[in-house]
Amino acid sequence: MLVVHGQCPPLRAQNTICRLENHQDPWRSACTKPLLFRAMAALTPRVPGTRRSPRQQVVVIGAGPAGLTAAYLLAKQNFAVTVLEADSVVGGISRTAQYKGFRFDIGGHRFFTKIQEVNDLWEELLGEEFLRVPRISRIHYKGRFFDYPLRATNALAGLGLVNAVRIVLSYLRAQCRPHPLEDTFEQWVTNRFGKRLYEVFFKTYTEKVWGIPCHEIRAEWAAQRIQGLSLARAILGATALTKRAASVRSLIHEFRYPRLGPGQMWERCRDRIAAMGHSVLLEHRVTAVEHAGGRAVAVRAMTRDGVERRFAADRVISSAALPALVRALDPPAPARAIDAASGLKYRDMIVVGLVLDRADLFPDNWIYIHSENVKVGRIQNFGNWSREMVPAPGQSALGLEYFCFKKEPFWSRGDAELIELATRELSTLGLANGAKVVDGTVIRMPNAYPVYDSSYRGQLVEVRAALEPIQGLQTVGRNGLHKYNNQDHSMLTAMMAVWNIQGESHDVWAVNTDFEYLEEQRLEREPAARPLDRLPTPSRAFARGRLRLRVEP
Repeated sequence: MLVVHGQCPPLRAQNTICRLENHQDPWRSACTKPLLFRAMAALTPRVPGTRRSPRQQVVVIGAGPAGLTAAYLLAKQNFAVTVLEADSVVGGISRTAQYKGFRFDIGGHRFFTKIQEVNDLWEELLGEEFLRVPRISRIHYKGRFFDYPLRATNALAGLGLVNAVRIVLSYLRAQCRPHPLEDTFEQWVTNRFGKRLYEVFFKTYTEKVWGIPCHEIRAEWAAQRIQGLSLARAILGATALTKRAASVRSLIHEFRYPRLGPGQMWERCRDRIAAMGHSVLLEHRVTAVEHAGGRAVAVRAMTRDGVERRFAADRVISSAALPALVRALDPPAPARAIDAASGLKYRDMIVVGLVLDRADLFPDNWIYIHSENVKVGRIQNFGNWSREMVPAPGQSALGLEYFCFKKEPFWSRGDAELIELATRELSTLGLANGAKVVDGTVIRMPNAYPVYDSSYRGQLVEVRAALEPIQGLQTVGRNGLHKYNNQDHSMLTAMMAVWNIQGESHDVWAVNTDFEYLEEQRLEREPAARPLDRLPTPSRAFARGRLRLRVEP
């Protein structure tokens, strides 16, 4: 990707100085050493012709976490920002759907990160509205519950002595004779947990989510989502046999959550962008990204009324799904890039929201459904995320998640039929506990998860070859990079795109590729950081392995 290097913009330099003085809250602190600020800014190399004008026009495609993060940061930097969103609400998959006062989170979004810049932005936008929520999540398998994350003693005890012995023997066999290649999800997990535990706790649920056999899912997905785990680590972690067991405090037992669901964060972000005089335009479906002379120059979008509008742009940041972006290029992308982009697959999701006439059905925030006799993959209990998601006492709001492809008949089923199915499966699983379903709604979320099938890597090579020569165009977020990023990762890609516009050089595509995923915090004190280490450039922390993020299947 061609990145323009230039003078360090004032606010980034100012935040750099503030990080030296108060690294706990760089977004809110004030710079009190202008001479030092000017001295450090002067150290940044200048390249002729790269200084930006005070009001460069930036068009952001998509109003999800990545798009709105980029727009908000750019608006604070005095860029002229226009956000174009095809939907009628903001937040993307991190929205909060509403129905008769009930609030439904599309997929369940914990707010937990070890990326300081992301955490600071969350605090700046919504600090006073965050709740601290105890995490309880379990796996439902053949009528029994198992802790998640997996605890070896709980899992082996719940499966019975015979199965437990078979699982341990299967694990030992995998350690003695592992798969020589780890190209697929099945190979990756089997090498770390053994064949039998893979079949019990990974295979069924994973195939429900992705709709393809585990031997066709690439190992990169497992490496991103469950890196660093194995049956041996789970067993040792449940004992006091290692120093590590005494020196690591788990972060999985509590998380932060907006009082009114994750959409509250992005509605607040939208409002602040508008308050600064910028535009977040809903129901504006992008039809073309114009480029000329090797640069992005404008974006065209169709309104709900069928009117096409054109927005001139010095820069474009896109969080749209890559197939849509490649098809929108004007002049068109090469045919091979269009074909490759069209081959990228996305898993779609339907959330059936059920209202029941009883509270406190079960203690979990969510339950993974590994049982093969039902189609539902996961069940959220929104009152256990925030009581304000449920407007009336004595009731519960559940979200039953179904995964499919839009081309399948399931996607087109009527709402009444889906509500009836969800009600029946809730009863089959024994989770209603005598409560009656009194109402329901259906939320459809297309392009929820990018699919890591056997061909996606080659397709991305062709897509990037078409996009990266276009200066001023950057892609961010889950769908903009075709990566199963968490919300915080998506926000980080947007931050990096903004920093690139300001003259830095970050590989946005590297986010969530070689970063360590670990849902824990080490308690040993790290060596005191040198002053330079406190500069707010996350690549240093990543390179030193100091950022450890969460595990989420």
